[in-house]
Formats: sequence, C-alpha cells, structure tokens
Amino acid sequence: MNSLKSVSLIFILGLSLFCASISTAQKRVFAVSNIAKFDHPWAIEFLPDAKILLTEMRGSLKILNNKGVFLDEVKGVPEVAFGGQGGLGDITLHPAFGQNKLIYLSYAEAGPGNTSGAAVAKAKLHTDQNGFQLTGLEVIWRQYPKVTGKGHFGHRVVFGPQGYLWISSGERQKFNPSQDMESNLGKIVRINADGSQPADNPFSGGPVQSQIWSLGHRNPLGLAFDDRDNLWVAEMGPKGGDELNLINRKANFGYPIVSNGDHYSGAEIPDHDTRPEFDAPKITWTPVISPSSMLFYTGKAFPDWRGSLVIGGLSSRGLIRVTLTNGEAREAERFDMNKRIRDVEQGPDGAIWLLEDGRRGSGQLMKLTALNTDL
Repeated sequence: MNSLKSVSLIFILGLSLFCASISTAQKRVFAVSNIAKFDHPWAIEFLPDAKILLTEMRGSLKILNNKGVFLDEVKGVPEVAFGGQGGLGDITLHPAFGQNKLIYLSYAEAGPGNTSGAAVAKAKLHTDQNGFQLTGLEVIWRQYPKVTGKGHFGHRVVFGPQGYLWISSGERQKFNPSQDMESNLGKIVRINADGSQPADNPFSGGPVQSQIWSLGHRNPLGLAFDDRDNLWVAEMGPKGGDELNLINRKANFGYPIVSNGDHYSGAEIPDHDTRPEFDAPKITWTPVISPSSMLFYTGKAFPDWRGSLVIGGLSSRGLIRVTLTNGEAREAERFDMNKRIRDVEQGPDGAIWLLEDGRRGSGQLMKLTALNTDL
C-alpha cells in the first residue's frame, strides 16, 4: 500500500511539473533567434530598405541584409580610440535620409596626453560598384574637455520629432563636470543636424553652454522619445541608483550632489529627496539594472508593449519593460535573456533586435519575434 501511494505521488508530482512547464511556456511572449556573432558590437540601425547597419567598437561599420546576414564593410569610418568603454559607438539616420543619405556616428576620439572624448560625425552613405563607403565625413560635435580615462562616454544619438539631434554625454567618471557649465560632460545636448546650436536652447553663452539642454547626469546610455514628444533617458547610477529620467528644458538631475546610490568608495551621496531643488528620477533601481539602451515601442508585433519603454540591461542581463502614464513611469515586467544586452532596436516589422555586449568577447545579434505570429 505504501509502495502504491509512493508511485501515485510520483505520478502526480510528475504530472504537476509537466503542466507547470506547459503553463510557463504559454506565458512566453517571444521567440529568440540567434542570428550571428560580431566583434565588440555596440549599436544597430535599420535602413529604409530594412538592411541593417551595425557598429563594432574597434572601428568597423558593417552592413547586413534584413535577415542579419553580413553583406559588406562600410569604408571611410573615422579612426577611433578603442579601449575600455571607448570605440565606435552609436549610429542614427538623418530624418531625411531617403533624400540626403546622411548618417550620424558617435565614437571615442583620441586627444593629446593620453586623453580622449566622444565625438559625433555626419557623412553620406554612398554605394557603387566598389561597395559601401562614407563620403564627406565631418565632425559636428565633441565632448569638452577631453580627459584621461576610458569610461562613461555615453554618446547615444537620436533625432527628435522637430529634427534636432540629441546626444547623451557621460561625465567620464570625473563627477564634477556634470554641474560645470563650462563643460558638456554629464549633459544632454541638443544641436541642429549640421552641428550648430539652436537659438532657443535654454542656456546662453559660449559654444559649450549654448548646446546644453539638461545637466546633472552620470552615464546616460538610453535615449528615446515617446509618442507625446517627451524625451526619456536611462542612465547608470554609481553603486546603486540607476535612473529613468524625463528630460525637461533646463533640468538639473543633481549628480554628483545627489543620487539614490553611493560612491564605489563607500562614501555616501545624499538621496534625491534631500534636495528638492534638483529634478528627481521617475524610477530608480537598487540593485542596479545597468541600462545600456532604450526604445519606445510602436510596433504591432507585441500589442501589449505598444507605448512602453524597453530597456536593455547589462548586469541585469535582460530586458526591462516600463509603462508610461501622464509623465509617470512604472516597471511592468522583466525578461531574463541570460546575456548582457548592449543595444535594443525595433525592426521594420515590429520585431525587436538585440545586441549582446561584446566587451567580454564576441556579441550575439538576436531577433525577438512574437509567439503565434508569422513575423
């Protein structure tokens, strides 16, 4: 009898585990396709014909077909200062790319005395019988000043709804430049597509001050506009205190004076609520998620995600979905990808493409497609 009960119990437990596995599988919202591996990949961007531009930190710009298969390497990429967090970085298209073929690249640029700083250049993407190449390359923005060290470049770039180019500029692990108006480190920058400063930027003065839109940032790596033309920035805090910030004109988010994290040395930093004169984050994360990138999802493939921010996480090794309501934000769910996610982009068909962080080796290009669809 006891033996029969044991067999029955084992059967029931096995059946329960089987049903649980089915239930868990049914809860998944996407399938993951591993496309290809690349050397230190950092960012991807889709061309109007669905081809993909992919940057590698060592200084390579590659072009892939719409399936992610390598086609060619683009010639004429500027020389980069590769090392640490530096190298070839982000890429975006001019809003009128169909007419002018202009693309914008960010990268770490060497300076005198072992210094470096982020730069942004524009160039035309030209193709002929010799393949793809950049022509007429012109640097339109630089971090100032160049400093020693190889961290916190930021240098995400995105065009906003009015055609301005927005740049996230990290404080290069130097702390105080975030509050220094003689420096564009630790700032969100707004410039015209040709690199000039818009006349209605909030700060007046020299060429550095007049490009600044907000300050008090640490290492902003996620940059996305929502459907109400609000700019959201996800940035790495110090030891704790990663932030999601709604960027308003002339906002000061207080770093390094305030943060919901502390210095890696163990020295405490006062929390945001101790200094109400500074703008407060909409979300802070401790333990950190290490945000690397962010998109505002507008596709049809994942209908429940429409109107959400999707953030790529490095130390959190996954995706974080954030819902927005009347200028407020709430973390809705997380997806464990078991990989450090460097970039997250929406494809033309609404699928989501990811890049695995390649600073610790080769990085995987992945495609997420919604389950029970034909994408």
